[in-house]
Amino acid sequence: MKPKTIFFLLSAFLLLRPVLGLAEGEQTGRQQLAEVVAEALANNPELRADEARWDTFVQQARQAGTLEDPMIMLRVQNLLIREPLAFNRDVMTAKVIGVSQEVPFFGKRALQREVAQQGAEAARRVVEERKIELTRMVKETWYRLLFVDRSLEIVEKNITVLDDLNRLSETLYSVGKGLQQDVLKAQVERSRMEEMRISLRQQRRSLEAALNNLRFQPAGTKVTPAAPLELTVLPLDAAALEEMAIRSRPRLKGIDAEEQRAVAARQLAEKDFYPDVTFTLEYMQRDPAMDEPGYDMYAAGVTFKLPVQHDRRQAMTVEAGAEIRMAQAERDMTVNQIRQGIADALAQLERTERLAALYQQGIIPQADQSLEAAMASYGAGKADFMTVLDSRSALFTFEREYTEAIADHQMQLAVLESVVGTALPSGPETRDLP
Repeated sequence: MKPKTIFFLLSAFLLLRPVLGLAEGEQTGRQQLAEVVAEALANNPELRADEARWDTFVQQARQAGTLEDPMIMLRVQNLLIREPLAFNRDVMTAKVIGVSQEVPFFGKRALQREVAQQGAEAARRVVEERKIELTRMVKETWYRLLFVDRSLEIVEKNITVLDDLNRLSETLYSVGKGLQQDVLKAQVERSRMEEMRISLRQQRRSLEAALNNLRFQPAGTKVTPAAPLELTVLPLDAAALEEMAIRSRPRLKGIDAEEQRAVAARQLAEKDFYPDVTFTLEYMQRDPAMDEPGYDMYAAGVTFKLPVQHDRRQAMTVEAGAEIRMAQAERDMTVNQIRQGIADALAQLERTERLAALYQQGIIPQADQSLEAAMASYGAGKADFMTVLDSRSALFTFEREYTEAIADHQMQLAVLESVVGTALPSGPETRDLP
């Protein structure tokens, strides 16, 4: 077999790369990321539990600051022992009905409502924070799934090329133009790709199960992403991201609510040094007796609760003050964590974006050229079959690493969104996979 013929066969096998995947018209059953996120937010059991907990705080806030139920009193007084049921034997005998109502000191009820409402607000922010965390988890799993799918495509393409190389090496060996070690090496490389395909398929099933768990679906439910894996450009710098986080992050708003609740609790504790009051009103009905007309009578009274336990009330005030300081320190700590998270995420994004550009614009084209050069040298009899196989293997590795850089970039964007607390705008351009 002539060198030109060998070179032609290699070119046909390696340059006509098969394109795998569904055709454009076969999109039925595919999911969009936004749909999967919405499904998780609607169905996730942990999120529903947090929402139910928030509802308990809301109902507690509705109860706070209301007056205690009034007390009704019924009694008879000044009855004669010798005639215990006679109401007209003594002028002092009376049938009495009374009502009493305890009223907290002025301002306590409003502060009780404020404490409960701020507690409900803090619980609401916990739910919002949980939604952000759940969204991050869904997006990270989604992009890992896209990475595995794209890796499977690359592996499938490489297996097809290796099968062609296997047939070519066997053909050359059968006519005495090749070596047996070329045949064996191609077979080993093909087996390695098969091993990788098996591992990737297992990873895909695990990622599907994880994604279905987040959206409360059966573990075996099929997930087929519709969108391609592409790099999204972030147009914001650290200062803009920090400003967005301070304005939007539910965790910070929840801490503010906790601080306001503690302020109201301290004011309520200070109010507890003043007495609560109980008002009573009684009506006494008397029958005529002992030649007396038996005029009806009434009684009114005010009872004060004596706040003599000063140590307990002082401890309540100090406790509320400590909660205020704790909330302030926690807010500073959260802001510090946000700054660190933004800085780390931006550094990671810069790394993955530069890597992706390097692979797309430099390494992969160079690997393509190296493969073509190896094919030309092999066709001219100046290089062995192993050089062609190694060049093909290197190109496969670079394609996978480029795909991994894109996936890491998108997952890091999801992490950054969770740090900032809101969806991030994308730049005017995105880079799709080659």
